[in-house]
Amino acid sequence: MGFNVGNMQADVEKTRIEGSLLGDLYLRHAPDAVRLAYLLTGDGALAEDLVQDAFVRMAGRLVHLRSPESFHAYLRTTVVNLARSHGRRKAVERRHAERTPPPGNSYPADMSDRDEMRVALMSLPLRQRTAVVLRYYEDMSEAQVAELMKCRPTAVRSLVARGVASLRESVRES
Repeated sequence: MGFNVGNMQADVEKTRIEGSLLGDLYLRHAPDAVRLAYLLTGDGALAEDLVQDAFVRMAGRLVHLRSPESFHAYLRTTVVNLARSHGRRKAVERRHAERTPPPGNSYPADMSDRDEMRVALMSLPLRQRTAVVLRYYEDMSEAQVAELMKCRPTAVRSLVARGVASLRESVRES
């Protein structure tokens, strides 16, 4: 097996082009993706981490991307899936923590810097929150949300209706 400098130069050039493409895509799509992740998680630092993870996952797949226009939808799906996975992990951690109480005092979370709607949004179950955010923030149709969440449009309609009703009640009570 011989060493081919021509192939190595082509690989370096391909990496440079992909890096440039990824950089351009990041500059164009990251702010919207971070906002989406923030609305889903309620945590700015976590939102940035999820978006960074989404771009890392997508970096190796750019070669297989059929059209640059589909990047936004693919990124949004990746961010939603990462947020969902994070939510599942946190739920497992919470259940474990409930079974083993912490020693000493536990301090309540400081709610003074959070606005009323954000608190209400974060109180929704993850599936309801995801449906509401995708439907109203991302302005997606019920069919698009259903496809992204891998459920039926009637389930999306139900999730959104229950989520909005809970939000209304939470805001009224405050």
